[in-house]
Parts: sequence; C-alpha cells; structure tokens
Amino acid sequence: MQYKRFYYLIELQYLGFRYHGWQKQPDVLTVEHMLGKTLNYVLEGQRFKVIAAGRTDAMVSVNQTYAELFVYEEMLDLDTFLPLFNKNLPQDIKCLSIKETTADFNIIQHPKLKEYLYFFCVKEKMHPFCAPLMVNLQEDLDIELMKEGALLFEGDHDFYSFAFRSNPETKTEGTIDVCQLKENDIYTANFFPETSYVLKVVGEGFKRQQIRLMMGALIDLGRHRIDLSDLKKIIDGKNKIKLEHIAQASGLILNSVQLKN
Repeated sequence: MQYKRFYYLIELQYLGFRYHGWQKQPDVLTVEHMLGKTLNYVLEGQRFKVIAAGRTDAMVSVNQTYAELFVYEEMLDLDTFLPLFNKNLPQDIKCLSIKETTADFNIIQHPKLKEYLYFFCVKEKMHPFCAPLMVNLQEDLDIELMKEGALLFEGDHDFYSFAFRSNPETKTEGTIDVCQLKENDIYTANFFPETSYVLKVVGEGFKRQQIRLMMGALIDLGRHRIDLSDLKKIIDGKNKIKLEHIAQASGLILNSVQLKN
C-alpha cells in the first residue's frame, strides 16, 4: 500500500551531556531515541521518519541544527504540533521551529555552513556546573601560541590527520573558512571562570571528531609538546601523520547550521 508522505524541516537544540550522541543505539540513551519516543507519543503512533543534518558524538551539545521529518498518511497542524512537541520533549531538548518542505529537499546532500565552538578554561578548578559546556585543563597553557596555531587551519587543506579512522575512500580534503581561538565572550554564567576560552571553527563539512582532533593538537601546542612547524606538518595531509589526542567531547558545541541556497 502506498502512503502519502508529508515533508517537514525541524530546527532543534539540545544539551548533549547525558546522551550517547545523536544516533540511536541499543541499550544507551541518545537524542534520536528521545526524539523518536516523543514523536511516537505526540503523533499517536502515526508512521514517521527523522533524518538529521549531521550526527553528534556523546556529550556534544547543539545550539541550533536541523532534521528532516517525514510523516505518513496525515498532514500536521503545525500551530498545535510545535507546542505539544515541546511540552513532551525532555527538558534538555527543544524544537525551535518547524516548517513544511518539499520532496526534492535532502537534508544530507543540501549545502550547509556549520559553526562549531569548543570551550575550555585553564589553571584553577572550575565550578562543577560548567562541566556540561566546558573542559577544565588544570595547567598553564601558552594561549598566545595556540591562537597562532588556530589560524593555520584556515583555508584549503588535506585534513588526513584530522579524519578519525579514515579509509582509502574517505575524502579528506576540505576548506575551513574561520578558525579562531579567543577569550570566551559568547556564553557566560555567574559560575563560569573569570576567564575562559573558545575555539571557533566555521566550514561546510567536517570529518568525524575533526574538531576534537584539531583542539587536541592545539592543546599539545599550548603544552609545548609540538611547535608551529610541527603543526604545519600535521595539517599537510601528505605527511600522513596519525593523531591520538582527541580533546574531551563535553567542551564542543555545534553552534549553528546555515542551509545555503
């Protein structure tokens, strides 16, 4: 039997600290699982399917992203659906908006510009309330050197060393439009450290754990375990240097996804 299908674009945000990433997995709590559970309740068993604009790893949060929602048989009343959906979602997941789209729209293939933020602080032990949003490196890092290193990632590169578990078919070339490390003035709270830092990275596409591998390399630079010339060699994919330092996930936020025309 052929069911009629309706197409929607939903805009989401969530705190990833208690989730094992986006993708549904057996025996662990994921964002996709909770989204599906809520949709099944709100839609009263009506058939549906959700495809995300991209997956996030365990403990990674999202300020704004998109997912495509396919609903079968009956069209949604968006005025009533959105408040009902949010009322039943967990408190750490929010639907920002929903709108109709068309059958030819593909959330995976559609060009996107993504902005990632990685928050961290150094030296003193941070307040425990910071843990879902920030990584505490209780040591003295050379922040000015890390700022210089971050700029080296901008432009066109073969990011072989920053593609986690790549295979011969993995396309490792890419472009980073912005890579900047600075004092954090983006997210603040009265329990945040007096000084914290953020790595801002903007580009069209990233490999699995790429931002965390980049941050790991910058931390090693700040510890003087590598220098700027070493980092340049790592960024040059033809050197095929394998990295092992993956920065902790909880400092990473997918801040925004812009759908390009």
